[in-house]
Amino acid sequence: MQFLDDSLLPENQEKLVIQVAPYGPQWLPGDFPEDIPVTMADQVQKAVDCYNAGATVLHLHCREADGTGSKRLSMFNEMIDRIRTACPDMLIQVGGSISFAPEGEGAEAKWLSDDTRHMLAELKPKPDQVTIAVNTNQMDISALMNADDIAGTCLTNPAMFEAYRNMYFECGPVFMEEHLKRLVANGIQPHFMVGDLSQLETVERLIRKGHYNGPLVLNYVAIGSGAAGTHPADLIEFARRVPDGAVLTIESVMRNVAPFNAIAIALGLHVRVGIEDNLWSRKGERMTSVQQVEQMVRLANELHRDVASGPEAKAIYQIGTFYQSTDETLRKLGYAPNRQPGQRGVPRWEYA
Repeated sequence: MQFLDDSLLPENQEKLVIQVAPYGPQWLPGDFPEDIPVTMADQVQKAVDCYNAGATVLHLHCREADGTGSKRLSMFNEMIDRIRTACPDMLIQVGGSISFAPEGEGAEAKWLSDDTRHMLAELKPKPDQVTIAVNTNQMDISALMNADDIAGTCLTNPAMFEAYRNMYFECGPVFMEEHLKRLVANGIQPHFMVGDLSQLETVERLIRKGHYNGPLVLNYVAIGSGAAGTHPADLIEFARRVPDGAVLTIESVMRNVAPFNAIAIALGLHVRVGIEDNLWSRKGERMTSVQQVEQMVRLANELHRDVASGPEAKAIYQIGTFYQSTDETLRKLGYAPNRQPGQRGVPRWEYA
């Protein structure tokens, strides 16, 4: 992304889109009973409450009546339908893992099979987005967590901690290409979850080879392990490498969330909050998903940056938009064109 002399002035920046992840499939209801919804009605109300606080993108997972993470797509269908009715302007983004929570103590924390994840393209009513991870990789969500972060949660159980410490996901080329094909065929926008520059380069290659023609909407996932850590220079370099036509949101973990998001707001990028990522305000003080959204609204207000409404967020994300060719996609996103046979030097678009 390019930063001009006036790029940090809030009147020149896109309105802030706030993603919220309020369901936290890794947590058990007793980990934060004040803020982990269990019944379907409470899960829907949580989305409404977050929207009313200022969040316009809902990262969605579901829970069964016993509080465990649901892997039943029928429950996702019901929840999407009810949220659409209760909060029609909220952008619904389904978590592409479905649920990575272990089935019980001693079980693995793992993503579901390729075939099961492909079925997210068949959800009805369809969500606006489904997230897609990039490249098979480790996803140790505990890597940047310390004892204070997990205090009072299931992760103090050594078996549960080990299950998450050893989690990884499989997103190789065959899966990504087929998943993108199915999502686009059903009018669902992929939301790329990108942990470092090598993964960003993989996304660019997918686009250059014609596997995806559409807007590039992505998260920079700074959770450590197989993804980026929390060095601010890495965030800045990642933003610099993202093409100008993309929409970039910053995501981190625990008490790194607020400072990273403060940087994002100042740079004109977008933010993600919620108990899936963070449970804390200051050290030792819990913070609900709604309170985290409200904090982002306050930070934006202090910097005089407008917060997007639901319809404005959908316009920024270009929901429902797809392109007709690789060339159109590259041009819209701000990438250089593909090299033609025999062409030397840097490929450039020709303008009349």
